[in-house]
Amino acid sequence: MDEADFKTLLAPLPVSWWEAESGSELVESGGGAFADERTARRFLQALCADHGGPSRLPGEGPYQAWFEGRTFDVNWPARGDGAPAGRSRGLAVEVGGPVAGAGPYASFADLSPAAVFVRDADGRHVWANHAYAHLYGTTRDTLIGRHLAEIDRPDDAARFLALDEEVLTGGHSVRHTLVYRRSDGSCGHAAGYRFPVRWGARRCVAGIYVDITDYTRALDQRRQAEADLRALRDHSGLACLRLSADGVVRDAGTAAAELLHVRLGDLVGSPADTLLARTPERTALHRIWDDLIAGRRRSARTSAVLVDGDRRRRAWIHLSAVRHAADRLPGVWAVITRLGLSYEAQPPLTAAQVRILALLAAGHSNADIAHTLHLSRQTVDYHLSRLRHLLGVATRPALVARAYVLGILSPHSWPPRSTTAAHPLSPA
Repeated sequence: MDEADFKTLLAPLPVSWWEAESGSELVESGGGAFADERTARRFLQALCADHGGPSRLPGEGPYQAWFEGRTFDVNWPARGDGAPAGRSRGLAVEVGGPVAGAGPYASFADLSPAAVFVRDADGRHVWANHAYAHLYGTTRDTLIGRHLAEIDRPDDAARFLALDEEVLTGGHSVRHTLVYRRSDGSCGHAAGYRFPVRWGARRCVAGIYVDITDYTRALDQRRQAEADLRALRDHSGLACLRLSADGVVRDAGTAAAELLHVRLGDLVGSPADTLLARTPERTALHRIWDDLIAGRRRSARTSAVLVDGDRRRRAWIHLSAVRHAADRLPGVWAVITRLGLSYEAQPPLTAAQVRILALLAAGHSNADIAHTLHLSRQTVDYHLSRLRHLLGVATRPALVARAYVLGILSPHSWPPRSTTAAHPLSPA
C-alpha cells in the first residue's frame, strides 16, 4: 500500500495524520478525527505548547495526549521513513471518550483544591493535578509516570496498591480515609474516594481526596482538651457545674454533688435555680447571668446562698461564659471557689445604708462619708446607729466585719462594694 492509498484509508476513520514543517508549521493533514483543518492546527499548537513551545515537538516514540474531549495515542515515526528533511509526521488515533482534565474540565481538574490522580493497575501515575503533587512536595510533571514505590514509603505503597486492587477487582468506588507521609516527614490525613476508570485502553484507578490533616489535628486537640477538662472536673476537688443558657445543669463534677448532698445523677438535668435560696444575692445573680448570656461579660465573681438540705450556706462562685460552635447561645461554667458558714438572713437595708457600710469598710470617717454622699453629719450618725442595731454589733470594726460575714459586702472587691451591686464599679 502506497502513501496515497494509506491516506485514503484513514479519511473516514476517527484518526488524523499530519505533516509539520520545522517542528510546528502544518504542511498537510487529513483523516476524520478533526472536523476541519483549523481544529487540526489547534491540536498541533496545543501539543507543541505542552512540550515547551511552538517550535518543539516530542521526540521519537509513543506519546499520549488529549484535545477537544478526545484521548490520542501519538507516534512520531523515526527518520528515514521518507519524510523530507526537517519535516515531522504524526498519527493521532482516537481511543477513548472524554477524560478527566479534557476539554472544558482541564482547568477545573488541574486547579481544584482537591487532590486528584489516575494510576494504572501496576501503580504508575498516568495523570495527577497540582493539589495531588503538592501533597508530595513536588510538581505534577515530575509525578506523572512515576511508580508509587518511588514516592511513598514501602509500607504505604503496599497499602495503596492493595486499595487500588480492591477497586479494580470490585469494580465500584470505595470511600475511606488514609494516613500518608508528607514531604516534611510529618503524618498527613486525607479523605475521599477511589473508583475504576478507563484511561484509553487501560483499566486504571482514579482518586479524589481532600487533605483533612488540620481538621484531624483540631479534633485531636479538642478530644485532649475535653479529657483534660473531665480530669479537672472529677479529680481537682473543685465543685464545677456546666449550665445551659436556660440555667439547666448539663454537667457536674462529683465534688459539686457531694457539696450539695445530692446524687450526681439527680443534679444533672435539674434547674440551677432550685439550688439557690431566695435572697437578694439571687436577684443580683440573675442580672449577672443575663450579662453573661448576652455577651456583655465574659466572667464574673459573685456570691449566692445555696440550699444544702435543710441548711442555707453562702458560697462564692466564679462564672465563665463558654460558647460552642453548635450552640446559638453560650453555656456557663460555675465553679464554687469557697463555701461559707451557715447562712444568716440579711436585715433589710436601704441603698444609702449599704453605701455607708462600703465607705466605712474603706476606712472613711463620718465626715468623709457625709461629704461623699452629700448628707449631713447628723444623718450619717443616725444611719450608723441604726446599722449597729440591725446587725447586732456595738463598734465600727464589728459593723464592718458583720457586713462581710452576712454577705452584704463582697470579699473579692476593693474598694469595698455591695455583693448585689448591679455594676462592678458600683458600690451598691
